Amino acid sequence: MQKYVCIHGHFYQPPRENPWLETVELQDSAAPFHDWNERITSECYGRNTAARIFDGEGRIESIVNNYSRISFNFGPTLLTWLKDTMPWVHDAIVQADQQSQKNFSGHGSAIAQNYNHMIMPLANTRDKQTQVIWGIRDFESRFGRKPEGMWLAETAADTPSLEVLAEHGIKFTILSPFQASQMRKIGGKNWEDVNGARIDPARPYLTKLPSGKSITLFFYDAPVSQAVAFEKLLDSGEKFAGRIVGAFSEQRNWDQLIHIGTDGESYGHHHRWGEMALAYALRHIESNQLAKLTNYGEYLEKYPPAQEVKIHEGSAWSCSHGVGRWKENCGCNSGGHGDWNQNWRSPLRNALDWLRDQLAPAFEQKGKELLKDPWNARNDYISVILNRSEENVETFLARHANRALSAEEKVIVLKLMEMQRHAMLMYTSCGWFFDELSGLETVQVIQYAARTIQLAQDLLGKDFETEFLNLLEHAKSNIPENKDGRAIYQKFVKPAMISWDNVVAHYAISSAFSAYEQRAKVFLYSFEELTRDIAESGKAKIAMGTVNVWFDITKESKTYVYVVLYMGEHQLTAAVRPFQSDEKYEEMAKELRESFDRGDFAETIRLIDRRFGRQTYSLRSLFKDEQRRIVNEILASTREDLENQNRAIAERYTPLIKFLEDLGTPLPPALKSASDFVIHIDILKEFQVEETNIDRLRGLLDEARARKIEVFDAELSLAMSKKLENLLSKIQQDQQNAAVVEHAASIAGIIRELPIDPNLWRARNKYWKMLHTVLPEYRDKAAKGEEAAAEWVKHFLALGDQLNFSRKHLQTV
Repeated sequence: MQKYVCIHGHFYQPPRENPWLETVELQDSAAPFHDWNERITSECYGRNTAARIFDGEGRIESIVNNYSRISFNFGPTLLTWLKDTMPWVHDAIVQADQQSQKNFSGHGSAIAQNYNHMIMPLANTRDKQTQVIWGIRDFESRFGRKPEGMWLAETAADTPSLEVLAEHGIKFTILSPFQASQMRKIGGKNWEDVNGARIDPARPYLTKLPSGKSITLFFYDAPVSQAVAFEKLLDSGEKFAGRIVGAFSEQRNWDQLIHIGTDGESYGHHHRWGEMALAYALRHIESNQLAKLTNYGEYLEKYPPAQEVKIHEGSAWSCSHGVGRWKENCGCNSGGHGDWNQNWRSPLRNALDWLRDQLAPAFEQKGKELLKDPWNARNDYISVILNRSEENVETFLARHANRALSAEEKVIVLKLMEMQRHAMLMYTSCGWFFDELSGLETVQVIQYAARTIQLAQDLLGKDFETEFLNLLEHAKSNIPENKDGRAIYQKFVKPAMISWDNVVAHYAISSAFSAYEQRAKVFLYSFEELTRDIAESGKAKIAMGTVNVWFDITKESKTYVYVVLYMGEHQLTAAVRPFQSDEKYEEMAKELRESFDRGDFAETIRLIDRRFGRQTYSLRSLFKDEQRRIVNEILASTREDLENQNRAIAERYTPLIKFLEDLGTPLPPALKSASDFVIHIDILKEFQVEETNIDRLRGLLDEARARKIEVFDAELSLAMSKKLENLLSKIQQDQQNAAVVEHAASIAGIIRELPIDPNLWRARNKYWKMLHTVLPEYRDKAAKGEEAAAEWVKHFLALGDQLNFSRKHLQTV
């Protein structure tokens, strides 16, 4: 009897992009990371591309890409973010799929996912089709092959959804055993009741569909999967492996597959170091020949289903009430708020369904004026989402237009497509999953609805917002001050909505701090500077200009006039308006410049109000990332002033400080604060400069330890990480420079001695790669008597020792 093991990870995050900027803005709750996507990538997605396996001494013995040895799916919207923001992680995931094809008889371990995690049984027929088509096309564009399987959001399934999968060539999907209802041998007559997860998960099952097509279903092992998620099974890789292997049964007289399905975030995010437990468990199973690792595609080819199954219609893995969690107060929630209810789920879905159904006929009618088949064009719009280049957009338009389109008509088509894209994004499942209407995930789907409404009103000239809010008002918040859906829309959604004026104001204000090129890009908006006038007086500055602005997604464009008056520190006012004429701009610019030159800023502000209207903007008006950058720039000069003042105090009173320390007398708080501040700054700078002075750094650290100064904070930890990462990159670029390797080993040695644990993940990955590609070459040169190579090898091995790599592996690789 052959034993097989397959671990499936469902890697997914809800879209977090601002719907108007198409980017994830700064999220302070994820600090020290920029946002939660970045944080979870650092803790999980990235770490699984390079998971550590340790030897008996707690040193790194191996680094492996977990994805190449498991089955996995990634949400397409998450992969889009990864490719744009952390391409090295995205590429490592794709490479793992390529490696898995070598591991598993030509079958890749990646499977597709319905596009934006929509609950398929609650979707209408058109959305089911588009979700599957977009999921498949996105997969093919990344992995370069057709997907064999597809993960359904929350494993939510019904027969119509399975029909769509089969129609598009999907061979299998993965469900919870609780979703199985009846089974029998293929060709048999009598069905066996398998409710309550009594179906045997150790083999595949065929579902025959009304269309005559069929699809294979794998039901994961529920007890082991739940132990991973909720029973701390990932605390030990050996324990994890033992639990998996323990699920095999001698009572089965056939080759069997033990497979589990879990959130991929279990491996590193939900459970710290979970990726290492996974890596160790996989190696333990393989090296001890406890079972053969496989993936679903390979296993299905070897063992086609011998049984068929019926499922519970409209069922899912995270709701014991079918799919109630995404449409009603079924009782499923995250826990922790016993007095809360989820009655808001139903009116939220009703409001979105109303909006979708109002827009569908309007989309079809408007679309038919310009397109051969609007719905077919929507299905194909994924080609534009994946590649928004001018050439590709024109190819899409030519393919679907029913005639040659004008520039204005092309904008209309792209707006129609975007309206439909956001109308699907508003159904992302996370909007209903949690406990509260005003939660981040729910506000996010309402923002997608708001963007849909904005586009629809612009295109169709109709007010959809009023009735939408009337329906949304029936959704009641559990938090008294948030009241209901209408109040939440006004409080959290409306302020996030962005107009052309907002975008131009952002450009104008940020341009006062960072000079843009004549052509510049701000998120998905492109700017072309037509005229620009600047005058300065001390710290004060006035900037005026005219710009052409394009929204890159829909190709719509406008021309604007702007003015920014900066009066130093955080004092700033700005205004924008649509361009009228060159003459009016020149008249306005002359008047404002004369007022500014007189130093009469109050008069300048009054003139701005008169010329532009009462709507003005300040630093508060900036989009969050740019706002933080500029605030940090302002604070940098403040910090420099503080450093100079504290350094002057510390240097002036150095003899007194040493005298008091010799006496054992505590320093006065103000004196200690100034001295500690300077020590911290000096240590930080040594890690930030190009060439660190090792002796000075050691001296500063010795002084900090002797005086018990708390210098080891997050800022210093980040500087250490970047320092070593930059040095490893430098070694990769200049492999012959033994001095750089020696310097890196010294820095790593200093860091290793400190009571701090900086994130050296990427630095160690770089070292591991060179360990197996560059070191063998230099060892060969050293063996032939090349002294420079021998010197390089000596320092490189010393660096590996300080980076905590296995000494045995360093000597034998």
